[in-house]
Amino acid sequence: MPRPARSKAPAAQPEADKDQPLREDIRLLGRLLGEVIRDQEGREAFELVERIRQLSVAWRRGQDQQAGRQFDRLLKGLSADQAVMVIRAFSYFSHLANLAEDRHHVRRREHHERAGHLQAGSLAYSLEALHSAGVRPVEIGALLQRAHISPVLTAHPTEVQRKSILDAERAIAHLLAQRDAPLSEREQRANEELMRARITQLWQTRMLRYSKLTVADEIENALSYYPATFLSEIPRLYAELEAALPGQNLPAFLRMGHWIGGDRDGNPNVGAATLRHALKRQSEVVLRHYLTELHELGAELSISARLARITPEMQALAERSPDRNEHRLDEPYRRALTGMYARLAATLHELTGTEALRHAVAPQDAYRDPEELLADLRTIEASLRHHHADALIAPRLTPLMRALSVFGFHLATLDLRQSSDQHEAVVAELLLAARIEPEYSALDELAKRALLLRLLGEARPLRVIGHAYSEKSLGELAVFEAAQEALQRFGRDAIRHAIISHTESVSDLLEVLLLCKEVGLLRGRLGEDAHCALIVSPLFETIGDLREAPAIMREFYALPGIPELVMASGGEQDVMLGYSDSNKDGGVFTSNWSLYRAEIALVELFDELRARHGGPILRLFHGRGGTVGRGGGPSYQAILAQPPGTVNGQIRLTEQGEVIASKYANAEIGRRNLETLVAATLEASLLHPTQDAPAKFLEAAQTLSDESFGAYRRLVYETEGFADYFFAATPIREIAELNIGSRPAKRPGSGGGPKAIEGLRAIPWGFSWGQARVALPGWCGFGSGVMAYLGEEGTKERTQRLSLLRKMHKQWPFFRTLLSNLDMVLAKSDLELAARYVELVEDKKLGRRIFAAIKAEFARTEEALGLITGETQRLAGNPSLARSIAHRFPYIDPLNHLQVELMRRYRQLSSDKQVDPTVMERVQRGIHLSINGIAAGLRNTG
Repeated sequence: MPRPARSKAPAAQPEADKDQPLREDIRLLGRLLGEVIRDQEGREAFELVERIRQLSVAWRRGQDQQAGRQFDRLLKGLSADQAVMVIRAFSYFSHLANLAEDRHHVRRREHHERAGHLQAGSLAYSLEALHSAGVRPVEIGALLQRAHISPVLTAHPTEVQRKSILDAERAIAHLLAQRDAPLSEREQRANEELMRARITQLWQTRMLRYSKLTVADEIENALSYYPATFLSEIPRLYAELEAALPGQNLPAFLRMGHWIGGDRDGNPNVGAATLRHALKRQSEVVLRHYLTELHELGAELSISARLARITPEMQALAERSPDRNEHRLDEPYRRALTGMYARLAATLHELTGTEALRHAVAPQDAYRDPEELLADLRTIEASLRHHHADALIAPRLTPLMRALSVFGFHLATLDLRQSSDQHEAVVAELLLAARIEPEYSALDELAKRALLLRLLGEARPLRVIGHAYSEKSLGELAVFEAAQEALQRFGRDAIRHAIISHTESVSDLLEVLLLCKEVGLLRGRLGEDAHCALIVSPLFETIGDLREAPAIMREFYALPGIPELVMASGGEQDVMLGYSDSNKDGGVFTSNWSLYRAEIALVELFDELRARHGGPILRLFHGRGGTVGRGGGPSYQAILAQPPGTVNGQIRLTEQGEVIASKYANAEIGRRNLETLVAATLEASLLHPTQDAPAKFLEAAQTLSDESFGAYRRLVYETEGFADYFFAATPIREIAELNIGSRPAKRPGSGGGPKAIEGLRAIPWGFSWGQARVALPGWCGFGSGVMAYLGEEGTKERTQRLSLLRKMHKQWPFFRTLLSNLDMVLAKSDLELAARYVELVEDKKLGRRIFAAIKAEFARTEEALGLITGETQRLAGNPSLARSIAHRFPYIDPLNHLQVELMRRYRQLSSDKQVDPTVMERVQRGIHLSINGIAAGLRNTG
């Protein structure tokens, strides 16, 4: 088929000398990968990969049409086994290029720090900006005293990386970092051989899972980032901040959160058992870290009481130890730490049922809580200061004490999440069995509220002894019971939130409070002495939900006893905002605008509540995904683009899919990303203006939203055959079969046509468009919205409106960040490649019609973006990303071409009842490998 006009991809800018180390690393890794392929698969296979690489580069540059035709013929002629081998080669090259880029980011950051250059997103930059604005350290310290910053790791159906692959890649990243230090020729050879070994390991390791990923697997994947990054890097970040703010006693304001094991929404594999397993494994990981640190501390603190005068408290701590080894009689720190190790080993056994790896004395006298262990460590710290051994505190003792204050015995706060309709079903069954209300679900909203408030004011439980409740209701109640048990076992921070998906009414919140009451999480009577152990957190997801969010929360807090309940329970209110579903519902601009307006209205409401009740604190929880279509994009700019007054030291945000690996697999990159969250929160809280944008900006944004929403809905939900096109021209069907998550890709009861899209989860929706290089959720509707807003060419009104949009881009962080993200999405999209996927649509007329509509909207969006920003070339303001994309595309293109070819073969084979199953399996494996490779190459998935 004829190729459509190529979209304006980012031009490769001339590379400065500063990028020479990156080019050298990529060449090295590419050479080693090529050598491994030649050794493992033979010279013919190596030459095939190299020929495809050369043709792809020529095709991408558009310099050789004959090369493009040869490229097509060569790929279509590959056998299934050859295709799999080629896909693996280009996929691993993308993985290795990612490692090289990560290393270069660290290298450049270190260079700027040594030169004294402050980079936006760093703590040093933010603190300098605060200082220049006259913000005193005591004011920063006061904000941090009440701050709560929490990245929340979630598991979703786009997690394509296996832990085995991640571990090998961490080793390669470490070897790359070693090469930045001066190495002798012998050391360089040894380093290269180790790298070759790890790449060989990668080549001989399965990239895919043969069985469905379980919740337990997802838990282990998430926990692997703690020893590698979080347990060491978060204490380092606190140390850096404390050094910059001397005299400020910083609390544990930065904490980790998790959903894995507690997120039941749409995942039948999550329940009370997974919740208990997740909490036990989290506790085991953190306690084993502390045990290792205590052991190492014992080795380091070999101080003799004959040479140093310890404090009486330190002597008492040593005397309490069961360690009576005569070789340590004059070594009080070692004796004390041996006893502390024994106590912590007993804690490990008590909380997790597992044993410590080493025992100088038998485990005994378990610590009741982290504060007891922290008190012992403080005794050691005070004694070291007493005899002028301060230098021994900072290397290990201070990070251990900080880790203990942040991670406790629970490691991370695990959220509960379930859909509101599931909560309602349980409440309805309880009320039916108790003969209180036979048809609860049929009641109107006001009647539900009145009934629930009455029940919350009563002391008696609802469950009837001996009644045969449904398995679903028993399972839901068991989760709340497990949460109550966990709080007693692991501490108050083990579980803090019960998140309600699809919150559409006040009764949705009251139902969760009633379930909490049923298991003892809520004690006392509403209106009297009630307090709840969990923060009941609504999640507003669709455009309609976001519009109703302020009204729902206002009505909730207007109920008798609710403000008093929240204040007695800690005075915190989390409200979660959904980026993914609102985008799928209404398009990228309307999603972002609806979120903006909801945030402003919520802040106004909670300002009123603070004036009346002294609180509570509002904390917005941003359900952001990896792609721009799901709220992704650079976190620093995203936080600074939040409406004025909406951060105020409080922010939670989800980290999902491949974003977790790209941000946190490398320890140094991980610390920089955590630093960025803190830096952006400080700036957004202390430097942002308190007034909203000018009224004319807000009016223009509302008009753009209305027009964009209409255009998006017309294309996605009202265009006849659009759903059929989507399911044929993207790998959504193949993604649903891939073993990359424990959660189903669709919600139960999804039908055909537009209903099929409505029932599809937002994550695979965005994932599929990204794979097909359209990335439609990240830009669709914006171009039509802008053109409709501007009006006819040549009119005075158009000139004035365009001038206003340009002013909004320059002066309004919300609008500027949104357009910057659009720019990035357009740069990563490629409609010429997307045209290949159209070949998969059996109804050729339908395929041409829908693709023509997509291309037209894409062109309008490019034109609109250019008119507003003045830039016609993508990523003109981000040359490093432009270079990265320009270099990557030739290595991703073969994966897309082969994905289309193998999807075509697979769909043809699926209709053949006589086909050899092994042939089907090989083709399917190639498709799944291509999904992994494209995701790695684009550095995001869903």
